[in-house]
Amino acid sequence: MKAILCTAHGPIENLSQAEVPPPQPAPGEVLIDVTCVGLNFFDTLIIQNKYQVKPALPFSIGGEFAGRVAGLGQGVSGLTIGQRVAGYCSYGAAAEQITVPAKAISPIPEGLSDEKAAGLNITYGTSLHALKQRAKIQTGETLAVLGASGGVGIAAVEIGAILGAHVIACASSEEKITFAKSFGAHEGLDYSKQPLKETLKDMTHGNGVDVIYDPVGADLAEPALRALAWKGRFLVVGFAGGDIPKIPLNLTLLKGCDVLGVFWSDFVRREPEAHQDNMRDLFDWAASGKLSAHFHKVFEAHDFVEALNVIKKREAQGKVVLRMRI
Repeated sequence: MKAILCTAHGPIENLSQAEVPPPQPAPGEVLIDVTCVGLNFFDTLIIQNKYQVKPALPFSIGGEFAGRVAGLGQGVSGLTIGQRVAGYCSYGAAAEQITVPAKAISPIPEGLSDEKAAGLNITYGTSLHALKQRAKIQTGETLAVLGASGGVGIAAVEIGAILGAHVIACASSEEKITFAKSFGAHEGLDYSKQPLKETLKDMTHGNGVDVIYDPVGADLAEPALRALAWKGRFLVVGFAGGDIPKIPLNLTLLKGCDVLGVFWSDFVRREPEAHQDNMRDLFDWAASGKLSAHFHKVFEAHDFVEALNVIKKREAQGKVVLRMRI
């Protein structure tokens, strides 16, 4: 079978399509015929050996997928051959077939396409975990989302609105803010033109923001934290801006605030039942139309370099998906 492989760490252009042996499901695993793969910012890092997960070479990109059950390992029950499922595998999904633990997949409900289901695990799963389990956001609280037009940002905007928060979309252009508003943001802030801390303070009548959702880091993190309300929560989601910021700890003392790490993949491993509850919510919301499960574009598998560069250059407005017809 064919897969998109990283055989040496380096730029996106080093990836190639190659023949690999077909996998066989071990006990407790499921064999999946992959139809679609959701791509993420960490895919651009893992191939450079700059991500916390460091698979042995060669490996395939792609941490989430949709497809159909093609085989069942010993001891697996509750699934049938041909059933549509979606799931998470950290890396390795960009192949014609993969094997994953049965507990890592969820049935796709009727009315939800494979293209949309493929992008629901990581970005939407991360955002729901961040807002529900970590920030414990409440109806009526104010949520500011940095990088609001990207895949994980749009997920946070949508889920925040569903959970009853007043959502402020923070992005680097008016076009991106308008895009985020179309997915439920109530207000917008262009931080390429407006100072982040002062503007968020003004927008909240001097009270500050209850929850900051930050997948960007770099030079946005500190002014965002300074805009928090008393007992606010700052969600550390990622560092798409490149630099890992160093936050002065006296700010947490003065604001009585919490800085909360969001490590979704470890949450999945450590709390699988809570993860499955989250995925049921997301799939139900998406199937009913309450959640858009929006994707920026669906690329054919042979266009993987273009797809990954859209993410690397931060041009994506929503999820980037590969259709696996290699």
